[in-house]
Amino acid sequence: MNSQSRHTLIHQMVEQWLTQVVIGLNLCPFAAKPYKNKQIKIHISPAQQEAQLLEDIYQQLRELDTTPPEQLETTLVVVPDFLSSFDDYNQFIDWIDALLIQHQWEGIYQVATFHPDYCFAGNHPEDDDNLTNKSPYPIYHLIREDSIEKVLAHYPHPEFIPDQNIQRIKTLTPAAKNSLFHYLLAGQSK
Repeated sequence: MNSQSRHTLIHQMVEQWLTQVVIGLNLCPFAAKPYKNKQIKIHISPAQQEAQLLEDIYQQLRELDTTPPEQLETTLVVVPDFLSSFDDYNQFIDWIDALLIQHQWEGIYQVATFHPDYCFAGNHPEDDDNLTNKSPYPIYHLIREDSIEKVLAHYPHPEFIPDQNIQRIKTLTPAAKNSLFHYLLAGQSK
């Protein structure tokens, strides 16, 4: 498969996950509107080492910083060729946090995390709870904090969202889980 075909396939898998899992299951009640308005960017990073990925994330944050939210609300940085280990992926978050501090973006942007092997602290890897944050590839979601504050002001009890998401996942039939999370079973994320 040539690089353009692979890039297209990765983009399609991430968009399918976004539309069927994140939006389709309403795991993020705030994602549907920016998706409908074409304000979500899916950026596929070619990075295979830390410095390259950090530079790529920096460039995506700069783009967010210089583009009005009406044009670009949020960015998913997809990392198909690096950080397949969940532990390595988690450790890299410290570098992103340092980048936010260094460029005085703390309180302006935050990062949500998704990974094929996502496992919440205290969980077993196979626990259904983890499916709320499992994605076809490692993804760092760059989010504008002021956008979150605006939608949360009109959303009753946002603190219940994680528990509601877990309940939603737990009520899925095995067939529905297999359909929605087929990429985990097929090992396509590795």
